[in-house]
Amino acid sequence: MSPASPTHTIEVFEITWQGIAITIDFESPWLNMEDSDIVHLEITSKTRERLPISETGYRSCFAPAAEIAEGGGPVAFTIAWLDYMAQSREWKIHVETSRQLSLF
Repeated sequence: MSPASPTHTIEVFEITWQGIAITIDFESPWLNMEDSDIVHLEITSKTRERLPISETGYRSCFAPAAEIAEGGGPVAFTIAWLDYMAQSREWKIHVETSRQLSLF
């Protein structure tokens, strides 16, 4: 693997969303392709706990840099995405059943 150029960065952010510890890795530009406007987000819940955007607690996302910037940057974009997907019926059922004690 070739070394990263000075314009290539991977930033790591740690957030807590609805009590879930999450790491966001933000790679810009993706794969050190300086003429590309594509960035890469890796969103991982630290304990691989389910997220509204991923049943496995891991999600990889490629997007135009402008879309992430318009969303307020990698952290704000991710939080908005999680909040939006948390409105789904499936996520609400997951949250409710997670709160109930299970005998099985």
